[in-house]
Amino acid sequence: MARHDQLPIHRAAYSLLDVITDLARNMPRDFKTSIGSKLRDECIEIIALIFRANCSREKAPHIETLLERLQVTELLLRLSRDKRLISVKQYARADDLTTSIGKQASGWRRSALSPAS
Repeated sequence: MARHDQLPIHRAAYSLLDVITDLARNMPRDFKTSIGSKLRDECIEIIALIFRANCSREKAPHIETLLERLQVTELLLRLSRDKRLISVKQYARADDLTTSIGKQASGWRRSALSPAS
C-alpha cells in the first residue's frame, strides 16, 4: 500500500484544492461564502476519501463517495463559470483536474471491485 500523498490521484486532488482556493478567494463576497466555501469543503473531503480508500480493505464505498463529491464539485464549478464568477480559463484548469481525478478514481474502483483483489 502506497502512502496516500504519493498517489497520482492525491496529487491531482491537492492541485484541485490549490486552484479552487485561489478561485474562491477572488469570488464576489456573496458567493465566496456559499459557492467558494462549498467548493473548498468538497475538495478537502475528496482528499480525505482518497486517504480512507487507500487505508481501507473495502475501497469501493469510499471511492463511490469520492466520485459523488467530485460530481458536486464539477456542478459548482460549472455554475461558477455560468454565473461568470470564474473565467473560462480558470474553469478549464479545474475541469482538467476533475477529469483526471474522475478517471483515476474510476480505474481504482474497477480494480477494487475485480474478483482478483
